[in-house]
Amino acid sequence: MVAIALAWHGGQAQCGRQAKDTQWTRRMGALVNRSCISQFPPASRRDADTAARVNLSEDIPLTKTLLIVGGSSGIGAATLDLALLRGHRVIQASRHPELARVAPAVTSLEWDACGGEFPTQSLPDVLDGLVYCPGGIRLKPFARLSAADLREDLEVSLIGAVRAVQAALPALKRGQGAGIVLFSTVAVHLGMPFHAAVASAKGAVEGLTRALAAELAPGIRVNAIAPTLTDTPLAARLLSSEERRQAAAERHPLKRIGDPGDVARTVLWLLDEAPMVTGQIIALDGGLSGLRLA
Repeated sequence: MVAIALAWHGGQAQCGRQAKDTQWTRRMGALVNRSCISQFPPASRRDADTAARVNLSEDIPLTKTLLIVGGSSGIGAATLDLALLRGHRVIQASRHPELARVAPAVTSLEWDACGGEFPTQSLPDVLDGLVYCPGGIRLKPFARLSAADLREDLEVSLIGAVRAVQAALPALKRGQGAGIVLFSTVAVHLGMPFHAAVASAKGAVEGLTRALAAELAPGIRVNAIAPTLTDTPLAARLLSSEERRQAAAERHPLKRIGDPGDVARTVLWLLDEAPMVTGQIIALDGGLSGLRLA
């Protein structure tokens, strides 16, 4: 698979589903080579063994072509890493491409989602998927929100996604069973104080998701993921102490915060294993939006 990743926000890269990936590497005949860890460092100890089993310098059969916007860190980086572990090639682009994953299967481009048109000349002729990850966590009392704040959040979350989808659409239409994955937030459905800016911007993304799913069916599936607070650098100030992390976890029925690897596995499931799913907002929030335990 070829994945094109455009970096935006930060987070610890994390790969997952060790059992399946281990079976895949055996099928592909990948060699156990722990020296590749320095070239392709795993994002967590949990996934270190999986990453160690994959020698990314080997020629691995590629099956699809993906475009990942926001792939140098956070959820995007976790998705990129998992794509690589599954044998996908990655064309990566960001405002700072030097921060992105370096591997034989990765090619870097540069693009600012708020700064200009997408570099369509750098896209391949065929794409099988697009993942658009950029967003922000602007927490302000409503009375202090400015029009500039709202415009900036809309530019990053909505307009950037529109630019990326429009640029990739011709190539996606040439793909077989192509999919698009966008990102919302639990705050859209739950209603949370000080989240007016991010909830407004991501609420617009949910509307875009459903409209595109209707317009692009049956050839292209479009879904969005609405995660809860996830352990990435973007959320670092909200998780800056063990006390804050524990308090955030306790607000969830599953008593845990989001993990980038969990989100990455859901992205790859939507793109690779869910041909009947489109127009959906997938809640990855530990039960926060749908359950009340007391």
